[in-house]
Amino acid sequence: MSPLALVALGGHAVLPKAQRPTIGRQFLYTRRAMRQVLLLVRQGWGLVITHGNGPQVGHILIRAEAARSKAYPIPLSVAVAESEGEIGYVIQQSLYNELSVAGIPRPIVTVLTQVLVDRDDPAFQQPTKPVGPFYTDAQAAPLRRKGLPMAYFQGYGWRRTVPSPRPLRIIEGETVRKLAQQDVIVIAAGGGGIPVAEVRGRLVGVDAVIDKDLASAVLAQGIQADVLLLLTDVRKVALAYQTPGQVDLDTMTVAQAEEYLAQGHFPPGSMGPKVEGAVQFVKAGGQRAIITTPEALPLALAGEDGTQIVP
Repeated sequence: MSPLALVALGGHAVLPKAQRPTIGRQFLYTRRAMRQVLLLVRQGWGLVITHGNGPQVGHILIRAEAARSKAYPIPLSVAVAESEGEIGYVIQQSLYNELSVAGIPRPIVTVLTQVLVDRDDPAFQQPTKPVGPFYTDAQAAPLRRKGLPMAYFQGYGWRRTVPSPRPLRIIEGETVRKLAQQDVIVIAAGGGGIPVAEVRGRLVGVDAVIDKDLASAVLAQGIQADVLLLLTDVRKVALAYQTPGQVDLDTMTVAQAEEYLAQGHFPPGSMGPKVEGAVQFVKAGGQRAIITTPEALPLALAGEDGTQIVP
């Protein structure tokens, strides 16, 4: 059986912070990312792809609110499902076209994925997951007055925040595993997956956005992936990020990563979940996790770029 890699695309890896969000730009940057992912296919890897949805789900919520008097409202869990379909389509078509040009016949499928969470998770009382666009002070002020939870990100601005409970289990995880074992490229757990809870033996959607990196780690464990690749918009994890004392990290052991997390080097709404997901995956038996950009992926796989998280 082929070695299996789970590639987690950050929301900003396919829609950079500095770019005005459009569908056209999503296709442009996703195609660029898929050209790097194609390397894995050429090397014979089995592939499961996850993705973030912070920018996209935020815009879905904006559209829903703007159309409140003309269309039925949608809960956050349904907005996440819509983002899975939107971004899954963009990734699926982009990768299909890259494979076609390369003359590589591989089936691709997007799986709408539900992820089990605990309704009593304390995250529901403290919204921390950023979604949607960045706002200036002036743009954020009226939203904050309306009571919308928001957080400030140094150098970027304000973003709306929503609850982000921890993922417990991927409902469709076994289906994803079986498809990957048959050399199907699977796009799954988009945006961290659709958050659901069990109520008297039935699944019900809950209003939250699960962190994509933590959900990716849970899925990677469940499908027994060999490598977890967390792709974002910075080449390496850094200590004292964006300060004069910034130190880029080539390699971290699990113990070092846990120590840096405890010291607060990696913020919860930024690099923290990526490092935590990488640690969780490697501690559960994964060979290694890598955090880098799509462009640096070829060198990072060879151990020559990105940040490698190892046992």
